[in-house]
Parts: sequence; structure tokens; C-alpha cells
Amino acid sequence: MPLTRVSLLKGKPPEYRKAILDGLYQAMREAFGVPEDDRFMLIEEVDKSNFDYGENYLGIARDDDLVIVQITVNNTRGTEQKKALFARIAEILSKTPGIRPENILVNLLEVPKENWSFGNGIAQYG
Repeated sequence: MPLTRVSLLKGKPPEYRKAILDGLYQAMREAFGVPEDDRFMLIEEVDKSNFDYGENYLGIARDDDLVIVQITVNNTRGTEQKKALFARIAEILSKTPGIRPENILVNLLEVPKENWSFGNGIAQYG
């Protein structure tokens, strides 16, 4: 069960934001085998005064179209699957909604399976 949080500057239209969420979900389904309907995603739009980033960190030229993606997942996937996810996200989002790959920052947070409750006060995986 991924929990996906996306942060970007305010001002993008709803279709742009939806394309990001749809693309992330597609990439997770393909690279991580996420089941159908396992979709829990949030977008946070922030003011420029609350959005700070390294414009050239690691030699990657970023601008204000930067999209920061943080995905919390079970700690069950290997390095190759993670690399495949990163590549697939960049590939999909560069096509729709047209984000430069340099402006896609992804961070995975891995947690034990028992750290989830999907509702009813039950640890469904624990």
C-alpha cells in the first residue's frame, strides 16, 4: 500500500495535477505490482515562499516546475525494482503532463508491513 504525497508550486490546473497522480499510480502498478484500487494519494500546492530547493544539486538543473514525490511503501522491494520505479515515473510524467525529468524528485520511505492500518483500527498486514 503506497501512500503518495506530491508537493509542487501553486498554480497548475486540475488536469495537470490529475495527470501526475495518474502517472504515479501507473508507474507503481507497473514497477511495484501495486494492486488495483490500492491508491492513496495527496497533492500539496505551496506558495513560492514555502518552496525551496537546490537548483543545481548533483548537477541537475531544476526550476519552479519541480515536483517532489514522497512514497511510503512496505520494505519489501529490492534496488532494481526501485530503480525501475524511478525510471518509469520520469518516463510517464515527462510525457503527461510534460514535466522535465530533471524536475522530478522522488523519495521512497520504507516501513514494516505491520505499520499500516487501512481502517477499522486493524493492522491488516500485521
